[in-house]
Amino acid sequence: MLNEYDLSVGQVAKRCGVKVSTLHFYEQKGLIKSLRNQGNQRRYQRDVLRRVSVIKAAQQFGISLQDIQTAFSHLPDQRTPNKDDWTQLSQTWKTQLNRQITALEDLRDSLEGCIGCGCLSMTSCPIYNPNDTLANKGNGAVLLDITN
Repeated sequence: MLNEYDLSVGQVAKRCGVKVSTLHFYEQKGLIKSLRNQGNQRRYQRDVLRRVSVIKAAQQFGISLQDIQTAFSHLPDQRTPNKDDWTQLSQTWKTQLNRQITALEDLRDSLEGCIGCGCLSMTSCPIYNPNDTLANKGNGAVLLDITN
């Protein structure tokens, strides 16, 4: 009979194709959880394999760990996403990715003039910011921030 928490950190790392340090990081961020056995070694439930797979898939799509953690926090009892959960998560992330794609396309198209002359013209440059009018929108290059 298998214990509910029967996978070692090494077994999970090997099965998921990640480093042990990655699992520790995910655990630190609250994306996965483990218990400690009597020898103070981490032990994971088998459903952590699917949870790590969802994390890896989402990251491949460009979803941030913060967004993944937020999505996981809405699951009842912090359970591992099932097929229906994945459908909802993927729809939310699809919307987010479409916004990012649009922002990247807009950025690509607006850089064409700058690439041609290389001068960052003060009259036509899309990132020109006279009198620091963009300061109220946040720090850094806010026009180039595709994550918002």
